Amino acid sequence: MAMAILNELIADRPASQVARDLPRGEFFAGLFALGCISGLTSRIVQSIDRLGWADAFFNTFEISIIVWVACVAGIVLILQDRTVGIRSSDLAVGAGFVVLVVLPIGPLSWFAITALGLYLIVSTDVPSTRRGALIMVATCVPMLWSRLLFQFFAGVILQIDATLVSWLLHTRRSGDIVDFADGSGVLVILPACSSLANVSLALLCWVTVSRSVDHKRSPYDLFWCLMACMSVVAVNVTRISFMGWSQWHYETFHSPLGAAVANMTILALIVGFCVIGVRRELFQRI
Repeated sequence: MAMAILNELIADRPASQVARDLPRGEFFAGLFALGCISGLTSRIVQSIDRLGWADAFFNTFEISIIVWVACVAGIVLILQDRTVGIRSSDLAVGAGFVVLVVLPIGPLSWFAITALGLYLIVSTDVPSTRRGALIMVATCVPMLWSRLLFQFFAGVILQIDATLVSWLLHTRRSGDIVDFADGSGVLVILPACSSLANVSLALLCWVTVSRSVDHKRSPYDLFWCLMACMSVVAVNVTRISFMGWSQWHYETFHSPLGAAVANMTILALIVGFCVIGVRRELFQRI
């Protein structure tokens, strides 16, 4: 919508007049929409190539529904800014943003979204824009920054999961390898099994829900956010522990059905704790 309006304005008026008449909300919402499309498209293409159209679609292209909702929520909040007039600094930042997102490199889009979000947070006094920009920055955590963090600290992160699993199974651990409880083999905890990705989704969910309803900060916020994160670790470690009982348990809980049940449980717990944390503002809106 923002791009269509922009094209119409450009067709009839000079660029300087367009910048003076275009609402800042539409300008930045259009940029964020472009960045999300660019960043998500690369993940969608990879998912389709790996799973095929049907399986990729029903798996939401291996992108959490929390990320999809966060992208929409952030853009909608930014779009509420009806302040008219684009500053020269806005145009310069927007031009640099477009240069990054048009390149066929998915991570660059999320880096650009992070930079643009931080720019908006420090450069605007419109509350809805700040809230939306914060959501967009938080969206980049599971899509980019947690992945980079994992690249540097993969060994430590996987060993934490392995230690918890080993403690539950009462079996020997060596690095990220845990012995099966029945002694029939070993369980290797791979990066895809790490709790880190879902913990970053819990943080994103909290930011999205709390900023969407304009939640007033409370001493209990940390508690509810930690509960969401800890529930993720608990479900993930419990599932891996069941997989470590025997070969049969591994095949059962490592199946697509086992993964789907675990993911739905994690999603329900994350959303549940976040909603409880903002229940006052949420129920006032309802």
